Amino acid sequence: MARSSVLPVAPTRGRLRPLGLDEVRITGGFWARRRHVNATATLGHCRDWMERVGWTGNFRAAAEGRIHRDRRGREFTDADVYKLLEAMAWEAAGQGVGASLDAEVAALTEAIAPAQQPDGYLNTAFGGPGQEPRYSDLEWGHELYCYGYLVQAGVAQTRARGEGELAKMARRAADHVCATFGRGGIERVCGHPEIEMALVELARLTGEQRYLDQAALFVDRRGHGTLADSEFGRAYYQDDMPVLDATVLRGHAVRALYLAAGAVDVAVETGDEALLAAVVRQWEATVARRTYLTGGMGSHHRDEAFGDDFVLPPDRAYSETCAGVASVMLNWRLLLATGEPRFADLAERTLFNVIATSPSDDGRAFFYANTLHRRRRGTTPSTDTDSPRAESSLRAPWFAVSCCPTNVARTLAQLPGYLATADDHGVQLHQYADSEITTSLAGGHGVALRVRTDYPSDGHVVVRIGRSLDRPWTVSLRVPAWTTGATTWLVEPDGARRVVAPGTVEVTRVFRPGDEIRLELPVAPRWTRADPRIDAIRGTAAVERGPLVYCAESVDLPGGHEVDAIRVDPSAEPTEGPEKPDGPDGAGGTVVVAGELVAHSEAPDTAWPYQPLDRPLTADADRTGIVLVPYHSWAGRGPSTMRVWLPTAAPDRTPGPENPEERDHSAESDSHATGR
Repeated sequence: MARSSVLPVAPTRGRLRPLGLDEVRITGGFWARRRHVNATATLGHCRDWMERVGWTGNFRAAAEGRIHRDRRGREFTDADVYKLLEAMAWEAAGQGVGASLDAEVAALTEAIAPAQQPDGYLNTAFGGPGQEPRYSDLEWGHELYCYGYLVQAGVAQTRARGEGELAKMARRAADHVCATFGRGGIERVCGHPEIEMALVELARLTGEQRYLDQAALFVDRRGHGTLADSEFGRAYYQDDMPVLDATVLRGHAVRALYLAAGAVDVAVETGDEALLAAVVRQWEATVARRTYLTGGMGSHHRDEAFGDDFVLPPDRAYSETCAGVASVMLNWRLLLATGEPRFADLAERTLFNVIATSPSDDGRAFFYANTLHRRRRGTTPSTDTDSPRAESSLRAPWFAVSCCPTNVARTLAQLPGYLATADDHGVQLHQYADSEITTSLAGGHGVALRVRTDYPSDGHVVVRIGRSLDRPWTVSLRVPAWTTGATTWLVEPDGARRVVAPGTVEVTRVFRPGDEIRLELPVAPRWTRADPRIDAIRGTAAVERGPLVYCAESVDLPGGHEVDAIRVDPSAEPTEGPEKPDGPDGAGGTVVVAGELVAHSEAPDTAWPYQPLDRPLTADADRTGIVLVPYHSWAGRGPSTMRVWLPTAAPDRTPGPENPEERDHSAESDSHATGR
């Protein structure tokens, strides 16, 4: 079977073959709008801010020998420059802005290249005159982590445009890593996983076994105590037990997810079924017990980490955007390896409710953390200075730690590569967007499909065959898990209709050009309840519509009410509401739920906060319609309070003092040099 060369992830084996950016084109709808903003606004915004805060200038300072005096930013800022380069490379391959981005990549590469040392070492925070020695702080220094992003940027450039100077820099750095950390060298690991999946991808690109061997070494070394203990314990950087022995993802969420993704890459390329099974086992436990409704992961602010099982407080949700990116990366790899649609289900949930939530409509401000309950109206961040990284009251233009904007940028740039796959028998659709797909099946025979949909606003997905074969082949469609309990219809080219269950549905026949398959997904709004073991949200319910999670915002409540006044009646079905006022997108519409707004007591905050059990919901005459908006749109209309999980029981009439943890969460997160 022919293989695309423009692939973010290109396994040489596995259940499914990914389709590249030259085979899938997003042509309209929800994701096309976001990708356009990413290409025309976000990339330039990130480039300008990196120049402004001195992160790109660090490379010039290193080359000129003044880095010890002039370096700016945290120890891992090199990585964000590399992520921007990767995003530009993928955008150049998949959008109509290629020439200008090629010039941007060349100019930025030219600024970086002189800082690389003759043996391939490249880092602006270590190893220079007046700096700490190379690899003197593997726990927190992020040197190998930075190499990982450099290598991924080099792979992106090679696959998008052919090998250029950026790719050569990446190859020299990877050779240095193998020489320094191979057998008989420094037998330790980086405190932040990332190099593992980068080396595997370089091995796939070049066919060089040593890169795969080094990645496997790093995965095998993890969990053997090669890193010093920390205030958060060795579990923080997954050095407490081998990957094969772990039963759940733990510690720093981004690190854990990156390590799992790298382990899947190693397992697939080496045929290590035990390693793959270990990651699947960890994924299952994590999704069942440590994942938010949005797909977000990580409930600790202080160490940016997973909490214990079922510890998922909505107002303390860290749910870092980078963890969402990492989750999508892991789910894509597991989907390719196994073909199981549950991994595409979680990727979809995370894409729509974490990745899409981070950037503003104009692509020039971002959420770093993604709370599910905002108790206080926030303040508008300054446009002149970077913001504390955990600030989540409103999207900020830049952060002291800006890993998330560049991670979102590269994810949106490569998004067409997450939509579909192929095998010898046909094409599989995993994510739904208005798109065109052209690929080859077994024997090199070409097929083409046109997907027409306004998903997720609408549940109708039409797949039209443009080019076909003279033999039977299969089009497979994912029926999302969220359709459970509702009716999904599949209409075949001959008009036959049948009800299909969540999972994968296949249509196999000799297709003719013009044949259409229709999938009718039930996107009506629905109530969702939580496992009662999630103590923080007992007595509440949430609303979803299709893959979108909804929330209440104070800007939609009458009488100046805040969201703590809401309680709802889940016995009444939620209904479609008026057009949503969240900017140019309009995707998702609004939802109206039955409930009431409770006037809180005027008692002073010094009053005892506990009272006798209150009355049930009032009669219908006292109820009101409460408007909900898609969670990804919240805070788009200025400062507001917000909540996803809505109380169904009577709230306290005399609210107590503000949660002290909520009061200090930004300062707490910034007080630790945990970093990316």
